[in-house]
Amino acid sequence: MADDIKTVSGDGDGRDPDDVPTGPGELDAQDAESRSVRHLVGEMKEFAGGLTVDDLRSGQWFSRLLSGALRQYREKVDSEYFERRYPGMPRDAVVDARIRLAARYAAIEGGLSASAYTGAVAATIGTAGGASPITGSAALLSFSVDLFATTTLQLRMAHDIAVLYRIPIDFADPEDVWRFIRTAFVIRVGETAETAVAKLVPIFLRPLIKKFYSGSVLAGAKTLPVIGKHLLQRNVIKFAIPAVGIPASTLVNHWTTRVAGNHARHVYRTEAGIREQARRLVKDAPPHRAPLWVAWLVMTADAAANETETTMMRHLIESMSASHGVRDAELGEVITVDRDFVWELVGEVDEGRSSLHRIGVAAAEVDGAINAREQEVLAELAARCA
Repeated sequence: MADDIKTVSGDGDGRDPDDVPTGPGELDAQDAESRSVRHLVGEMKEFAGGLTVDDLRSGQWFSRLLSGALRQYREKVDSEYFERRYPGMPRDAVVDARIRLAARYAAIEGGLSASAYTGAVAATIGTAGGASPITGSAALLSFSVDLFATTTLQLRMAHDIAVLYRIPIDFADPEDVWRFIRTAFVIRVGETAETAVAKLVPIFLRPLIKKFYSGSVLAGAKTLPVIGKHLLQRNVIKFAIPAVGIPASTLVNHWTTRVAGNHARHVYRTEAGIREQARRLVKDAPPHRAPLWVAWLVMTADAAANETETTMMRHLIESMSASHGVRDAELGEVITVDRDFVWELVGEVDEGRSSLHRIGVAAAEVDGAINAREQEVLAELAARCA
């Protein structure tokens, strides 16, 4: 069944992934976007044709879609693609353009799928026979197509943003993939679908979501596995909002995609800034392992390093290796940093000690305001670098 998704990429026919003609005599932009979305909807219907209700409940649909939606897309849409399509444009401007495009596509798709917006969809998922094909019910098919299409659009949008900010994603690394998924769908650890959807939709719809979620209509969907559960519940909630029709569906899809895009932009732009800062700091640093130990000492002064700090540490390590050929296996083995040992390393540096202090300050500031414990380490570091 894995072969059933080989065409989900949307690029198998050799067309431009965006499929928005701009030349003389072509369709205007709105008609072109509508045509492209209809093509995506057709692909999602084809994908749904190989799935059963059990696949939907178990979350197996997501892993298959993740592979199919990105495999060929990643081969075509790279940094060179964006340079050809948006020549001379700043990266921030291109990112904004990609978010707007994905949001428009999601809005158009929402309008196409809105005919099946009914609370009965939740009951269908909970009571339909597990081996029943998704295509057996028009309502369930429209629901599934909407789910698959918006998922695909948001996956591709997050990929675009990562590429534009030069953040590589290793799809063979489970940790990298999980981080990518959390970024693409604004998933936070421990967050419920109710909370997630409430953050993603316009304010005027939030009371309806709370009222709906407090009922029993989702009882059959609450046992779904992690990713399938999260994304499925989001869609069930949206479909079950009373009186949601084409206008509201269009708005919700557009809004949620914009929110997801803005989140991905924040995550990847922040990392791109950290990477850039790490390169600047390392450029002036001495070719010694002291800079890495100083940074790690500061980051762990208050507690275990958080994700932002470990991101900076990773880029510092990569930059020290690339710029100065400095690699330190001992740092990779350390559990508790010996402060006296770090001061000994600082003492070994004859030139460039001021850069060690700058690295320490940057390590303290990367995740926000400098706290008291970090300040204490920095004070001692300043004295030793003077």
